[in-house]
Amino acid sequence: MNKKQLIKLLKVLIPLGLGIFLIYYSLISATPEERATLWENIKKADPIYILISLIFGFLSHFSRAYRWQYLLEPMGYKPNLSNRFMAVMAAYLANLGIPRSGELLRGALLTTYEDIPFEKGFGTIISERIADFVMLLLVVAIAIFLQTDLLLTYLKDQNINPLYTVAFLFVVVGGIYIGFRIVKNSKSGFFLKIKKFMFGLLEGMRSILHMKHKTAFIAHTLFIWIMYVMMFWIVKFTIPEIATASSGIILAAFVIGSFSISVTNGGIGVYPITIGALFVFFGFSKEGGEAFGWIIWGSQTLLVIVLGALSFILLPVLNRNK
Repeated sequence: MNKKQLIKLLKVLIPLGLGIFLIYYSLISATPEERATLWENIKKADPIYILISLIFGFLSHFSRAYRWQYLLEPMGYKPNLSNRFMAVMAAYLANLGIPRSGELLRGALLTTYEDIPFEKGFGTIISERIADFVMLLLVVAIAIFLQTDLLLTYLKDQNINPLYTVAFLFVVVGGIYIGFRIVKNSKSGFFLKIKKFMFGLLEGMRSILHMKHKTAFIAHTLFIWIMYVMMFWIVKFTIPEIATASSGIILAAFVIGSFSISVTNGGIGVYPITIGALFVFFGFSKEGGEAFGWIIWGSQTLLVIVLGALSFILLPVLNRNK
């Protein structure tokens, strides 16, 4: 095994290992009674509410695939909705293996099956993520407004600072701008190739400014995030104790979960623990909070695994003539 292969393997194993360790640590640190209560809460969960949550999750994924067309149209591309949806689901599945690798795969699949240059397709994905980040900040603002003192205290106790994410975004944007300036003024053959790639990337990113259907794009963006919140909120009715939680507390849990899910592959291990800790902070039992976290994480992850695996299988089959 060479160095490159080893690094690639470690990118998968380290986050996955961390997630498994956190699951193990969470279980062994609990008393037998706490583990029994946690398991009972999960077993007694009403499957109807879980099914509704899965429907909300599916609708959010489908809307994301549909919305993607609005960013591709200004460049003259009209890929099939089925290919867009399967690329989205395959990307989500890839993120369970290597965090953030799904965005690259999504662009690559569009290149493979729709002949859309990778840099342009990937540019639209970056624009899409920026729009989603704005929505996340909006949800954070609403959650802080509803639970200002308690949520800020919890974020401080857990050493979670959303401003770091904002600062990181500005650093990335600044780095991209400086890179564009350097490449634009270069005359070497190597940089000319990079220039072609970067200008294609920029064209994809700028497509958000040239959309014909801006209102529809905004409507889909709002719909996606409403579905995210709804698929999270509806699960509270699976746990009798958590069913009494206010909308403000549920929204605060949604925000904390959104930040924690990026720590490991798809939030494995971290997500239920973080959600459980927040509910404890608001006066609920650890077992009820973690059961809620396990149900929402487990059901949505299963949806991604099933749809993502089917997408990997069906993409080459449905596009065999391309």
